[in-house]
Amino acid sequence: MMLSIGDLVLDVTIIPEHPLRPDDDNPAKIRVGGGGQAANFCAWAASLGEPARLVTRVGDDDHGRRLVAGLAATGVEVFAVWGAEPTGAIAILVGPNGERTMATERGASVGLRPDDLVDEWFDGVELIHVPAYSLFTEPLASASRAAVASVRRAGGLVSIDLSSAAGLREHGPARIAAELSRLEPELLFANRAESATLGTSMEKLARVPVLKLGSDGCQVSGRLIPAPNVRVVDASGAGDAFAAAFCASYLGGADPLKCAERAVVVGSDAVTRVGARPA
Repeated sequence: MMLSIGDLVLDVTIIPEHPLRPDDDNPAKIRVGGGGQAANFCAWAASLGEPARLVTRVGDDDHGRRLVAGLAATGVEVFAVWGAEPTGAIAILVGPNGERTMATERGASVGLRPDDLVDEWFDGVELIHVPAYSLFTEPLASASRAAVASVRRAGGLVSIDLSSAAGLREHGPARIAAELSRLEPELLFANRAESATLGTSMEKLARVPVLKLGSDGCQVSGRLIPAPNVRVVDASGAGDAFAAAFCASYLGGADPLKCAERAVVVGSDAVTRVGARPA
């Protein structure tokens, strides 16, 4: 059983047919669906046949109820706390090479508190995956630390994804590095920008640091693992797909290189479709 804690939000993905023209109409494909890094990780884990749970907080509104029901329908066990604030949303503008610009309103998700957590939610959890988004803002950060402590007491593993270079800069790289030192994750995921922003060697902070390199694959244990050559449509959720596949393989006893080989295949498949979740 793998569990993640954090955002379940509404994704609005916009893929223009041509370069945007200011102050004019711009034909585009627009997709509305579920998002949030923690939720995406769970959706991808479930698609790989892994038992997955999400602990989250959403607005007590139509969007929140539909998002919880939609994720549960994919096989994820969702433990949702209902908040008075609106459910969060992310507008994602996809460029011609699959690059993304995101505008984020996290909404109710950041209000999750330690006393919202229920002990039974963590029964049988062998790995908790924590997006750094869940460590940037209180009280969600305290709830995430409490969740990690619950999993640790039962002998489980900890995986952390650094999530966002912008988020790291705003939170403070030294603060998040100190947090990682306290949490001692077995697995730590970051892309180039996040690793550079952190400013501390990932090798000092985790048993297995994994550097995600996009279309170039990833680097782990001093080895470059190349990714398959695919046509990139939308990179949303690819990192979450990668992390889910890596964590599932690691939990199954595979060595880091084998985990990486599986993860780049799953992550590469994710970029060939629109949206952050499995089809």
